[in-house]
Amino acid sequence: MSASMKFVFSRVLPALVVAALLLAAATEYAVARPSRRTANVAYVPATDSAFSPERHVLDVYAPREKAAASRPVVVFIHGGSWNSGNKNFYSFIGRRLAKQGVVAVVINYRLAPGVRVPQMADDCARAVLWTQARIGEYGGDPQRIFLLGHSAGGGLAALLAADDALFRRWGQAQNPVRGAILDDPAGLDMYDYLRKMQYPGDEQYLVPFGPEPAVWRQVSPMYYLTAHTPPMQIFVGGETYPSISSSSARFRQKLTALGHAPRYQVLPGKKHAPMVLQLYWPRNIIYQQLLPFVKGEAGAAR
Repeated sequence: MSASMKFVFSRVLPALVVAALLLAAATEYAVARPSRRTANVAYVPATDSAFSPERHVLDVYAPREKAAASRPVVVFIHGGSWNSGNKNFYSFIGRRLAKQGVVAVVINYRLAPGVRVPQMADDCARAVLWTQARIGEYGGDPQRIFLLGHSAGGGLAALLAADDALFRRWGQAQNPVRGAILDDPAGLDMYDYLRKMQYPGDEQYLVPFGPEPAVWRQVSPMYYLTAHTPPMQIFVGGETYPSISSSSARFRQKLTALGHAPRYQVLPGKKHAPMVLQLYWPRNIIYQQLLPFVKGEAGAAR
């Protein structure tokens, strides 16, 4: 290596890394200033026998600027193959939404192997019910609650939007979810997926879903869709997993057959993880479509 190259590697590159880190920190500070975060709020009473102080908590991100009217609310459900993931990694989504005039709720829920997917869905439903009851304290409109989920979180968001029984179980006769944004969703039809077992390593999903086909169907949003299902937006990576692209296409087809065609967009070149990481950027296509959707602007639902 030449002396000049050694200089570049020893002096210039570290300086560039430091500059990049400072720029990222400055960006986060600029984004954080317009919002306020209320962290680690329990959405399950501590007296509940199932209460987990790490998983039954959520963060609320609200715009600092006061508004004349209550703001729309987006509840974000993280992914992670039903066995990993944490709300703390997704603070950038809460900040971005709050900066753009939305009250954001970013939740944790229990994971496998401690629980299975029915219990995860129940946790998410309880987080939504907490949001409905308490979000007015943060400037949010309890009548305008939307869900945003990536990967496993996308499947859970679809299930909550479609399966009213998840809320009836807790005494809520009407599903409070007004719409869902599914970001590269996984688990839309695990009944079909687990019966086929066509991909290497599929046995791992028997841990969160269990061995009973009846349970696979119970937590598959595909089988709850009706003409009354709330509107959805579906974003799929052009280079995502084949199982996600195929199940998302079938999900779209069923909604369309029910007279309820969702906004459906394939993002060329995007793999699975970048589908959520792109939400760091405030002008990405998902925010461009999500914001008019949750704010009720004309033509946003299609």
